[in-house]
Amino acid sequence: QVQLVESGGGLVQAGGSLRLSCVASGNIFSLNDMAWYRQAPGKQRDLVARITSGGITNYADSVKGRFTISRDNAKNTVYLQMNSLKPEDTARYCCRGWVLFRDRTEYDYWGDGTQVTVSS
Repeated sequence: QVQLVESGGGLVQAGGSLRLSCVASGNIFSLNDMAWYRQAPGKQRDLVARITSGGITNYADSVKGRFTISRDNAKNTVYLQMNSLKPEDTARYCCRGWVLFRDRTEYDYWGDGTQVTVSS
């Protein structure tokens, strides 16, 4: 069984920073892409940032220049450094990982998420 567990959310004032972490555990051969999504109440879930196993990244336009996604493959961990936070960044942030198993099958998994609240 594979689990993704996020941490690092909280309440922060506008202009502040937070660093989210997501650790994948279980019967993992390797991790392919990993990504962060967010969902605000009453809104759809949107991609925030994605990173390949080789470190290639892409970001939603709304966070470019403010957020940075990174990963530590040895620790099966992906991070999201969030700077210059705005009230509109308030959402539940969820991690998604594409897990490769020894038989070369791949499945994606989601964490439960961590809440980020930015006050004005």
